[in-house]
Amino acid sequence: MRKIAISGGKGGVGKSTVAILFANQLVKKGKNVILTDCDVECPNDYLLLGQKLRKPQGKVYAEFPKLNKEKCKKCGLCAKACRSNAIFQAPGKYPVFIKDLCSACRACWIVCPYGAIEPQKEETGKIFANRAKNNFWLVTGSAKPGLEETGPVVTEVKKFALKFAEKRKADYLLFDTAPGTHCPVISAILDCDLAYAVTEPTPMGAYDLNLILDLSQKLKLPARVILNQADLGDKRRIEKIAKNFKIKIEKEIPYSKKLVEAYSKGKLLNFSL
Repeated sequence: MRKIAISGGKGGVGKSTVAILFANQLVKKGKNVILTDCDVECPNDYLLLGQKLRKPQGKVYAEFPKLNKEKCKKCGLCAKACRSNAIFQAPGKYPVFIKDLCSACRACWIVCPYGAIEPQKEETGKIFANRAKNNFWLVTGSAKPGLEETGPVVTEVKKFALKFAEKRKADYLLFDTAPGTHCPVISAILDCDLAYAVTEPTPMGAYDLNLILDLSQKLKLPARVILNQADLGDKRRIEKIAKNFKIKIEKEIPYSKKLVEAYSKGKLLNFSL
């Protein structure tokens, strides 16, 4: 089973569209494909495929710290151990936990010598599985609205997708990542065999392509470039970056009104260029 990430840094470049078109192409060749939507803050692959998210197949939980003031000695070790700056402690006062910044790493209650920090379990996301058609499944991760740190949710969605794909003897497991190069994107592309970086021939497209290729290089992940809407801008910017990274532009996709209409109507399931 090959694990392939479809990423790209900049939002709006057609990353999800490319992921679905790639899946469609593989299915037409008789491959068994699982597409995983790892953009857990705003998943949309199911909409583009004309699907509905019904009963979740799994739930994601995290353990957040809760202070027991009767045991706390105000030593400050928990605040010093927190790499996310999620614990604020004024001199002589009890520590205050800032949940929106917490990554649920557990460091604070591990270092507390008094056992004053207790884990509190909370649901942070859901996982759905849709059978789009024969040999094509969609796994969708959805984070709890307002959750700031979604990297752990992506990690759990990937674990579910891997087991799901192994059970169904998938030939390809595709990961459609969130835009950007932050923790949720890193969580999605880690341990993949290949990454397709989707971009567009614009200054912002070129800038973010440079970031995602630099990230792929740091992670020692082989990458290739897919240039979307290739005929609408100056593609020399993209060619220059690809040359600098010694990476191939795998495919150029021209602007297509037919594709835009299929996208807007959620009818990409059987679409091919």
